[in-house]
Amino acid sequence: MKKVLQIFLAAALGGCAARTETAPELKTGIWRATIELQEQLLPFNLDVHKNVSGNYEIFLKNAGENLVLDEVEVKNDSVDIALHIFDANIKARIEGDQLVGEFVKNYEKDYRVPFRAHYGQAYRFERGKDQSNVPDFNGKYSVTFIHEADTTPSVGVFHQRGDSVTGTFLTPTGDYRYLEGNVVDGRLQVSAFDGNHSYLFYAVKQGENTLSGEFYSGKTFKATWTAEKSDNPVMPDPEKLTYLKPGYDRLTFSFPDPDGKKISLDDPKFKDKVVIIQLLGSWCPNCLDETLFLNQWYDNNKHRDVSVLGLAYERKDDFAYASERVKKMITKTKVKYDILIAGTNDKAKASMTLPELNAVYAFPSTIFIGRDGKVKKIHTGFSGPGTGEYYQQFIEDFNETVNELLEERE
Repeated sequence: MKKVLQIFLAAALGGCAARTETAPELKTGIWRATIELQEQLLPFNLDVHKNVSGNYEIFLKNAGENLVLDEVEVKNDSVDIALHIFDANIKARIEGDQLVGEFVKNYEKDYRVPFRAHYGQAYRFERGKDQSNVPDFNGKYSVTFIHEADTTPSVGVFHQRGDSVTGTFLTPTGDYRYLEGNVVDGRLQVSAFDGNHSYLFYAVKQGENTLSGEFYSGKTFKATWTAEKSDNPVMPDPEKLTYLKPGYDRLTFSFPDPDGKKISLDDPKFKDKVVIIQLLGSWCPNCLDETLFLNQWYDNNKHRDVSVLGLAYERKDDFAYASERVKKMITKTKVKYDILIAGTNDKAKASMTLPELNAVYAFPSTIFIGRDGKVKKIHTGFSGPGTGEYYQQFIEDFNETVNELLEERE
């Protein structure tokens, strides 16, 4: 009887063991992901790796950019991906070669959009059926975005090889960073997803040198745009958009750093120095680009009489929240200069924190202050590395301005 019971138990346990399922695995390699916005599918690519410690690292890929996502939690069949410095996550379920879930902005109420990813797919947009006669979208364009009654002059830059396209748009308040896509059945399709902002552009040719298209961003924003090919497209002068009000020649402020310590331009460490003020937000991808530039520049030039000081305008009027977000940005990007908590990203409220300015027009913006403490120049927006030659021109102008200010004496 005892032996029969042992055989029965072994069989029962064996049956249980046979039915036990191992947890799904997040496969390493390339994935094609999409988020659904306004009944459109915005594609981007993820490259999943495991580091030497066995932890997941995911590269969020947009054209020439590989944004490292190193806060990845895999538990049973669930994946939770923190999206770099941004207060946002991808939360998904592993279903074999697919991930199914949502893109969530934590700082916005009920901001959840469908997310899906397919393993082993390296393309962006699906290839067109007719590859024999692909229209050429190469070149620079004078662009006008039209949203309701508002128009925005911009510059478009596209680089095409076969049916593959990269490029960006420059606007008076910044650029749309690293766009990537394809020409599909005669239609230009490019997109970018940086972990916080989502951009999707379509266009068709209306003639040899003219384009018309649509622009989708986030859950609700939609604009149309037209473009005319141009060897030298121009936009409003970024040094004339933000300026000092009559009667002012300097800024006066005192804001806390993320630990609550107040810092102002009257502090001894800024005396007789050229000071570069950066208006930014940890939520802002253009600000991330400028922060990376300024951090490297400051590291190479801190032996000179220069200082960089960031003024952060965050998504919530809550010091604890703002401090947490700025600290994460500082840690992730290894910022070596001070960043202060100045207010919220509401531009009207932000303008009240710097009443000497006509307005806070854009994040980022850069304010150059001379050795005498006076404002010498204000540059609205930023042409980041995704803009190619425009980024190089910004760097040249930036260095020229600083060098001229360093030569000035009171």
